Amino acid sequence: MGWLLAAVAGASMFAGGVAQAADDVSVQLDWLVRGNHAMFFVARDNGYFKEQGINVTAIRKGTGSTDALKLVANGNADFGFGDLPTLQVGRSQKLPVVALVAVNQESPLAMISLKAKHPMSKPADIKGMNIGVHPSGSTYVFLKAFFAKNGLNLADFKQSTVSPPYENMLLLGRVDVVPGYIDAEVPELEAKAGGPGSLSILLGSDFGYDAYGSGVFTSEKMIAEKPDLVQRFVNAYAKAFQFVVEHPKEAVDIVVKANPEYKGKEHTLSAQLDADIKSTFFGPYTKSHGIGAISDKQWTATAQVLKDQGMLPADFNPAAGFNSTFIEKAGALKR
Repeated sequence: MGWLLAAVAGASMFAGGVAQAADDVSVQLDWLVRGNHAMFFVARDNGYFKEQGINVTAIRKGTGSTDALKLVANGNADFGFGDLPTLQVGRSQKLPVVALVAVNQESPLAMISLKAKHPMSKPADIKGMNIGVHPSGSTYVFLKAFFAKNGLNLADFKQSTVSPPYENMLLLGRVDVVPGYIDAEVPELEAKAGGPGSLSILLGSDFGYDAYGSGVFTSEKMIAEKPDLVQRFVNAYAKAFQFVVEHPKEAVDIVVKANPEYKGKEHTLSAQLDADIKSTFFGPYTKSHGIGAISDKQWTATAQVLKDQGMLPADFNPAAGFNSTFIEKAGALKR
């Protein structure tokens, strides 16, 4: 119950008997609402942010991890959610952003095809296929690294430039294989392609892509100027994270209530969350440091994957790109 103690300690709204005004903050998502965004809505709508003296003014949908990183770096949002390998690439380009929580301890990115048309069991099976490529953002970072790790050269493949959401391009047969998320695109594609088992999926973490997935981040300026606010934000997020893990159905209901346009898509959101709970939220490090914690070893391994295929300079030092003290002080669930 360490997170509860941290939440109570950080939630005091009084100083010298005078009520303190809540701190307004905004959150920038990487994309349209998905299962692993649930923590933000749960923390807001269950009152966890309010307990911490925080008023979330907006949880904005996004157009990709790269844009989310830029918006937080520029001060147009206070906290963000996005792909952590892409955050490392952003830091190499002088974006002053810092990871606070590793939501996906293993990357949920995979290569995906329709099993009936283009079955895959190993990376070499992709040879000869037409790849749907969005030439920026997290999926492109993954695609280059996945190919490099498995002795494939992207330049040797037919590529079709696609703009997300590009699921229909695969369903219509205009491309043969795409990079995508098992906790996002896979449930959506399965729902349209014939249900579970209708896709061939090569999960990156099974084929050498040893990297973190998505997570929560903020700016260097926010950490330097308002560390107490950062701690209180992470306290609320950690409490919501535990709720989502223990009550995924209720979490989906909260997401849909907050986003009425997702009414009728509860099954997809539940499938997305189920994929994360089964495959990406937990790892060896979370057993001792709590869900969301970031290890130096895995952070460095993530950077090395990117260095090996030229996405990061060989002399890039990833050390300043994460700060795990806030999530560990929040006393997050150990599992």
